[in-house]
Amino acid sequence: MGPVPATGTRRHTLTLPAPDGVAAAARLLVQGGLVAFPTETVYGLGADATNGAAVAAIYAAKGRPSFNPLIVHVPDIAALDGIATLGPEARALAAAFWPGPLTMVLPLAAQAPLSSLVTAGLQTVAVRIPGTELARDLLRAVGRPVAAPSANPSGRVSATRADHVLSGLSGRIDAVLDGGPCSVGVESTILRPDPSVLLREGGVPAEAIEAVLGRRLSRDTTPGRVQAPGQLASHYAPGARVRLNRAARAADGVMLGFGPVAGDLSLSAQGDLAEAAANLFALLIEADATARDRGLPHIDVAPIPDVGLGRAINDRLARAAAPRPDQA
Repeated sequence: MGPVPATGTRRHTLTLPAPDGVAAAARLLVQGGLVAFPTETVYGLGADATNGAAVAAIYAAKGRPSFNPLIVHVPDIAALDGIATLGPEARALAAAFWPGPLTMVLPLAAQAPLSSLVTAGLQTVAVRIPGTELARDLLRAVGRPVAAPSANPSGRVSATRADHVLSGLSGRIDAVLDGGPCSVGVESTILRPDPSVLLREGGVPAEAIEAVLGRRLSRDTTPGRVQAPGQLASHYAPGARVRLNRAARAADGVMLGFGPVAGDLSLSAQGDLAEAAANLFALLIEADATARDRGLPHIDVAPIPDVGLGRAINDRLARAAAPRPDQA
């Protein structure tokens, strides 16, 4: 699978080792550049969320549909003042899970300084405080909200290492801040609070949110109804066709195992969902390269228990397996 074509000027992409590269990365962002940076979930492709031209460059670099909103990253809850309005449930969830892999879709504050491209025309904004000190150091150094979708061509597998970013976006962005592999490995959980509705499974299990709220969450994860990032039906897709819930290797596919189901690669030989989540995108990329090298059309994936982080993994796999126009 080659790079997805994108419009925009070709750029020389720097690799900035962390933590020394934080200051240089922040300068690039303030100047309107595009910088990929690691969070606990995946690498994000950052731009100054108040700069319309910079945000437009994200869409161009990723080849991203303009109707798909972006997540705004801030270093602390005080930085949301003037950007979003937090109700009682949002404040309780922020106290429990921020910093961390939870995104909340909140009412947009009056006169919020964000580019309208960030919200894709909605009257809400998706926000989070990332869980790694490195990401928060960068955000503090920038001093502005940073819009950051996953740092990969739109619809393709998310990046959990700097080399994944460069494979998909080298020449389209200004720099990648290399902070090593991401620890969680799947994107943040997204919900709309007050009252809370789950929009996307992710790094915070729904059960943990329900424990804070003291009630069951309602869910609206319908593919194609875009209220928040990551709700497109076809997403996270490698070049090979993905087949789910496969119990054994097949001659025409590369097998991703889990637990007792062996494979060419294993998400977690011990059946550990946290390990599987952390490995998911990196192994999808590796399986896709293996399938291409072997001339095989499929990636087969063992069954994943649909509980806790397993629901987030299965959500990403279902979107990876969804039909795409280029696979008709």
